[in-house]
Amino acid sequence: MASGGVIALVNPAMLVAPGAQITDAVRVYAGYLVARNLTLAVMLLVVLALRVRGALGTLMVLTAFIQLFDAVLDITEGRFPLVPGVLVFAVAFFFGASRVSGHPFWNAAAWREGV
Repeated sequence: MASGGVIALVNPAMLVAPGAQITDAVRVYAGYLVARNLTLAVMLLVVLALRVRGALGTLMVLTAFIQLFDAVLDITEGRFPLVPGVLVFAVAFFFGASRVSGHPFWNAAAWREGV
């Protein structure tokens, strides 16, 4: 998450197709990506350091779903080389969330106990 935020901040051209023009609109949306990714990365590290298992599991599931939606967008926009890496992160976060909570995220008990 943090590396995606840093890439969007430092070199937003890496987020678009080769040869695509970097406009002010691209920079605005890259800024949103920076805010989203860096906030999630910091919060994941904070709750991990504080050992707040419920919040950590919830943030991990949120991050996994974000990665899944990113993969869907990558597929629909033809950025196929990015899809496997994004899916690996999604699976890793889903797996980690189930380990933190002791239940898979689709199990209602996980939500009652705070993923």
